[in-house]
Amino acid sequence: MFVQAIEKVAGFTRAIHSISRNFGSKEVQKGAATLFFVNKEGYALTCKHVAQWITQADQINHRYANFQTQSKGLSGGQITSLAKKLGLDSSQTSEMRITFVDCVDKISNLKFHLHPIYDLALIKFEGFEKTIFGSTPIFKKEDHEIQPGTMLCRLGFPFPEFTNFELNQQAQVLQWSPTGNPRSPRFPMDGMLTRFLGDKEGKIYGMELSTPGLRGQSGGPLFDSEGKICGMQSRTKHLHLGFDIEEKAIIAHGKSKKVNDYAFIHLGECIHVSVIKEFLRENKVDFEEG
Repeated sequence: MFVQAIEKVAGFTRAIHSISRNFGSKEVQKGAATLFFVNKEGYALTCKHVAQWITQADQINHRYANFQTQSKGLSGGQITSLAKKLGLDSSQTSEMRITFVDCVDKISNLKFHLHPIYDLALIKFEGFEKTIFGSTPIFKKEDHEIQPGTMLCRLGFPFPEFTNFELNQQAQVLQWSPTGNPRSPRFPMDGMLTRFLGDKEGKIYGMELSTPGLRGQSGGPLFDSEGKICGMQSRTKHLHLGFDIEEKAIIAHGKSKKVNDYAFIHLGECIHVSVIKEFLRENKVDFEEG
């Protein structure tokens, strides 16, 4: 049903990769999110919480750079005191590096435009000479055609399998590496539109889907079987079903056990295409409807 649509949408949907570690740790944590380009001018859409996560990296890295500079020549308790002063401890992220996969050839600056209310953001890539994404989207023009019962699909990068990074032991910094796998496979997730989401004024701003949006799909496009953009994956909520099981006796692996189970349904929430188009027009960003 979505085979051709996925191929079409994949042309402008891209991954955001991150690597991070806590202070003093050698364990590197991988993360991912998604964006999709609007036009060849370098405008892309993602979630507001993803944009805030990206900008947070600069603050984190600046604090760690200060620590490295000020700790030169110090030892033992002096280093511990400095780390405490700067708010660094083993429970805190001390480094975070972010890269945009197959977006543009080079980046001199990023500008962020955050929606004042909804989980929506524009990213403007600046300083590039060549785009690496192959196509641009068509946004659903007749958005009233999107009704409960419609089957839709999301695309993103929820399972980070990239390995092109390392911890430079000598400099004690995380860095991207020219070796290793720089990409993760894209992952589609379909679902039925179950309900609309409205704000306090009664405006429809989003849609609920019968399946979850996976971690890493935030900011990914929501589209129909023709590949037209109907929205954007924002978050997943978890509703208690009430089918609770407590102290239920079962036989598992030949042994008698008592188990507990509390069932939830996981539903994806997406920003509605009407809100996205309104936001693009407010920021004077060109896009195509169809």
